[in-house]
Amino acid sequence: MSSTFPARSWDRVRSLLPARADYAVMARNPRRDLLAGLTVAIVALPLALGFGVSSGLGAQAGLATAVVAGALAALFGGSNLQVSGPTGAMTVVLVPIVAQHGPGGVLTVGLMAGVLLIALALLKAGRYMQYLPAPVVEGFTLGIACVIALQQIPNALGVAKPEGDKVLVVTWRAIEEFAKTPNWTAVALTVGVAAVMLLGARWRPTIPFSIVAVIAATLGAQLFHLDAAAPIGELPSGLPAPSLAFIDASALGSLLAPALAVAALAALESLLSATVADGMTVGQKHDPDKELFGQGIANLAAPLFGGVPATAAIARTAVNVRSGAGSRLAALTHAVVLAMIVFAAAPLVSKIPLAALAGVLLATAIRMVEVGALRAMARATRSDAVVLVLTAAATLALDLVYAVIIGLVVAGALALRAVAMQARMDQVDFRPDLPGEHSDEEHALLAEHIVAYRIDGPLFFAGAHRFLLELSEVADVRVVILRMSRVTTMDATGALVLKDAVHKLNRRGIAVMTSGVRPGQRQALDSVGTLDLLRSEGREYATTPEAIQGARAHLQRAGILPVAPAQLGTPVIEEAAR
Repeated sequence: MSSTFPARSWDRVRSLLPARADYAVMARNPRRDLLAGLTVAIVALPLALGFGVSSGLGAQAGLATAVVAGALAALFGGSNLQVSGPTGAMTVVLVPIVAQHGPGGVLTVGLMAGVLLIALALLKAGRYMQYLPAPVVEGFTLGIACVIALQQIPNALGVAKPEGDKVLVVTWRAIEEFAKTPNWTAVALTVGVAAVMLLGARWRPTIPFSIVAVIAATLGAQLFHLDAAAPIGELPSGLPAPSLAFIDASALGSLLAPALAVAALAALESLLSATVADGMTVGQKHDPDKELFGQGIANLAAPLFGGVPATAAIARTAVNVRSGAGSRLAALTHAVVLAMIVFAAAPLVSKIPLAALAGVLLATAIRMVEVGALRAMARATRSDAVVLVLTAAATLALDLVYAVIIGLVVAGALALRAVAMQARMDQVDFRPDLPGEHSDEEHALLAEHIVAYRIDGPLFFAGAHRFLLELSEVADVRVVILRMSRVTTMDATGALVLKDAVHKLNRRGIAVMTSGVRPGQRQALDSVGTLDLLRSEGREYATTPEAIQGARAHLQRAGILPVAPAQLGTPVIEEAAR
């Protein structure tokens, strides 16, 4: 046993490592992949800078993340088309961590998240991400877009970022500061860059207007000496040496919850992005566990170089696919090009106005919102609309992790309600006062003060008490037969409610009999004593016809039926009895 366990563990690790075939595809069309990688790098540069600034660790942290995490995720991930780096969703989570624990806390969280992601990969947890409800995904995407846009308000208005970790509070304080000393230069640059990106994407979708707009804004700020447009500031020419000096062992316990949140977000966004990439191509299919492993390696390494936690980026991945990428070489090229920019063009990059980056991220946030998808989701069902709105509102008012939890809880509760509503009791010979509704045989059965209920669907905690309420309304009968053969699910609550119903009916002088109890239901019924209650009176039967005969025998003994009636043998009863 002890020798096989390490062998199995090693086999599991080996299954997550890249295979030769994963890299062989890189040689098929290298020119196309190199061009795609260059295109993605041009798009990713302003995003990496902007998200680095928004996270609170600075533009250099965003570049380090794009280079280190982008390269490692491309090499070890489970998708040939995925592009990784700093993202807006991750920035939303990181801002309160920076406020509470400082830059060192963010780097430690990234390291811990990397370990957790690798653990998820070893546990084969990737497959379970597909069960996240679509309204939750759309809701927190909408919420993230709103948060990203609000985070840009201080830079867009040209004011120093106010204190606070709640985006709504920070935004309001920034507006108050702007009202005191307006900076219309910053506003003009922000609006101009965002407008060029949004309008240019409609006019020529293949042109990377983000970098065009940023270059134009930077040149304008330099040529016209726009001192009100604050630049990024000095950037180091290269990546820092890897270091673990940021780790504070005494803070590890308090950072575990943020690390879990970051790991969960990295897993979710990466697998969603990989699924989107698969849907945009033919013949591509990602490995979810390998993708988690690759993201784990990337997040282990990025903090060593001062990078923030990373995840796959849906927007950059989509650009990669649309540019013709077919292998990991494209994502790897994107990281190499960004590294060259870090080493060769840091002085030029440092002159980019912060307002221009705010414009890039505002346009990105606007493009994240797919109005058609939101409209379709809101129209699907009322439950979907409720989940979507609650998740988006929670993302904006609380944070992303709470938003996803709230969305999942509400979606689960509404799903349980929908399942519970499917459970119903169909009464045989229920409405004798409506002519033509039942056969003469069924009317005869009801005339004998016997009623049979067929229970369809689940009988569990979400709907069991509604069942009890309906059953308690039985009137003018002496025997109730519960036909159980079509009960699909039963838990302890359902069994207890059934037992309570038997007690209540018995106290009213109504005998309860059951038929067709399935083997899978017996454990729940036995555990609470429901079957013992029925067996003691000899009221459990295999089929409905047998239960009807038992009911008639019971009524004869009670003197209600003086003469045994003829055997009915109705097709309706016999068909559903087994």
